[in-house]
Amino acid sequence: MALSPRRKKSARFDDIAVVAGVSSSTVDRVLNERGSVSARARAKVVAAAKELAIPRVLPEMRHGLIHLDILLPSNGSPFFQRLNLALQRAIPLLNKRVVVHRKSFPEQDEAAMIRAVRTCPYPRQGLIIAAPDTPPMRGALREALGRGEHVAMVVTNVAGVEGARYAGIDNYAAGRTAGYLLGRFCHKPGRVLLLSSRADYRGHLERVSGCTDVLGEAFAHLRCEPLMGQTSDDSGRCYIAVSEAFQRGEPIAGIYNTGAGSPGIEAALRRFAAGGKVCWVAHELSDDHRQYLHSGILDVVIDQDPDGQATMALQHVLRAPEVPVPGGAGPGEFRLYLPENMRKESYIAR
Repeated sequence: MALSPRRKKSARFDDIAVVAGVSSSTVDRVLNERGSVSARARAKVVAAAKELAIPRVLPEMRHGLIHLDILLPSNGSPFFQRLNLALQRAIPLLNKRVVVHRKSFPEQDEAAMIRAVRTCPYPRQGLIIAAPDTPPMRGALREALGRGEHVAMVVTNVAGVEGARYAGIDNYAAGRTAGYLLGRFCHKPGRVLLLSSRADYRGHLERVSGCTDVLGEAFAHLRCEPLMGQTSDDSGRCYIAVSEAFQRGEPIAGIYNTGAGSPGIEAALRRFAAGGKVCWVAHELSDDHRQYLHSGILDVVIDQDPDGQATMALQHVLRAPEVPVPGGAGPGEFRLYLPENMRKESYIAR
């Protein structure tokens, strides 16, 4: 005689109860989300149901408010504006139980950012951060992971923080791509000027390293010339650095800027009548870069998709610990834009 559907359900609950080490009534309360059950018992029941491959949607493990922190530098560059806007637009789409705390810090105030990572007045489940790669920051992020928080890093990676998710691009590969393009586009011997935004951001160091490596390996007619310690995405600093480079040494064949501040580079190129004669590779398809591409003074843009980074980071910090990271653990993808394939819509869409 065939068992009734209810009998099948009871037997299934009994099986889960045996594996979980709880009563069948506890299994019923957990799976049907009725009545009060301790967090420990709830976790045992859900784990047992997964182990037995029970074909049903299992309840959420988390109850109450879910607190997330987004910690970013106070950087007014188009990229950080776009990243902030992407996160701002994603927040209203989250579950009502998710409370997002967005905090910004002065560019050079690493200590304040570290304090925000280490101390939190509420139980924090996740942390999205763009941080310098320094020993104190590594220690603070390891502490957050040790407390059970999910950590996602955007824009730039921090080395040696096992268990954190890096949601940015492979910056070394981006730098090698820039170097390859410069090597192919620059037919005459000369210098390649390298402008780096910040010396403590791993992403900028990796971009410079990648560009330098590929030029040294395959394009002997070009010589890399790093300019200044860091430009801090400042147009004035970029203008001074490029202008001074034009006034000394052998001819300039190319320019690679790993950050923002491009209006200063454009002004220097025009001052020395070098627009269209020097190959220029930059990052992000910002509105000024679209204009420079259109005029022919800028050759290629490497875009790191801030919207995709925001989505990937939120997916990670909101996941349950036992759920695999969507898309695997690798970095995001970057895109190449030239005058013929650049998007026409504004970079900072309102």
